[in-house]
Amino acid sequence: MATKRAEMSWVRRNRMTLTPLLFLTPGILFFTIYVIIPILQSFNISLYEWDGLGEATFVGIGNYQELMTDRAFEVSLWNNVKWLALYLLAIPAGLLIALFLNQTIVGIRLYKSLFFFPFVLSQVVVGLVFSWFYLPREGLLNAVLGVVGLGPINVLGDPTLATYGIIAAGLWPQTAYCMILYLTGLNAVDPEQIEAGRLDGAKRWRMLWHVILPQLKPATFIAFVVTIIGALRSFDLISIMTNGGPFGSTRVLSFYMFEKALSEYGFRMGYGSAISVVLFLIMLVFIGYFLWSMYQDEKAARR
Repeated sequence: MATKRAEMSWVRRNRMTLTPLLFLTPGILFFTIYVIIPILQSFNISLYEWDGLGEATFVGIGNYQELMTDRAFEVSLWNNVKWLALYLLAIPAGLLIALFLNQTIVGIRLYKSLFFFPFVLSQVVVGLVFSWFYLPREGLLNAVLGVVGLGPINVLGDPTLATYGIIAAGLWPQTAYCMILYLTGLNAVDPEQIEAGRLDGAKRWRMLWHVILPQLKPATFIAFVVTIIGALRSFDLISIMTNGGPFGSTRVLSFYMFEKALSEYGFRMGYGSAISVVLFLIMLVFIGYFLWSMYQDEKAARR
């Protein structure tokens, strides 16, 4: 009886700690089962030569050594760099649109709906729309170029242009997503700080840089993380628009991983897992950097 009372008193004393842990436990459990364990399994499988059905053969770092001499992997990695660099344009574009929409003008709700519309579209639909837009003869792009006297171009059929054409398609919904994040952040901007900035003579760009943007850091952090993850895991648009072509010029790491591990001519699970490990480590570097920067900013703010 005394033991039971002691346990009850311990629970009451620590209920402020135990309550959030109990709520977090299901989420942590699912995250561990469906995220952490598969990541560890990918690291393990990358050390084997395995077709997914038969007996796995241990090859150590052999798959990673093969990656170093794989021309298709090099092209995929370089394309991911292009995606990373150009996809980040969605962040300033989303901010500018959000600043424009954060006004009280006639018809602003209609404008918000139009800019928000790409975000609710499936990536497959976006890919199909831009595939029609880029058609060499019937596409709207070449119709516009014809009006200004420029010749038709086959964007998705040109190895030098196809990747940029797909990135442009991806930027459309990604910019809408960043716009939503910044619109939410602008609603939380302290009007007293804006008024204080005006009294100090801050206008336009100075107001934006010194008063508004510092208050949008949380939204910017989320926009960076989501945009980087979106750029690195790009798969849907490439599959729909070019299927990795022409001549494999639009492959990225996620698509090449699928080709090697699961496609008709693949079934190299170990090699595909090695590609996924490289992709995971690249994501980890970027996200770790932004988390560290966020932590340092919060630490400096507390001081």
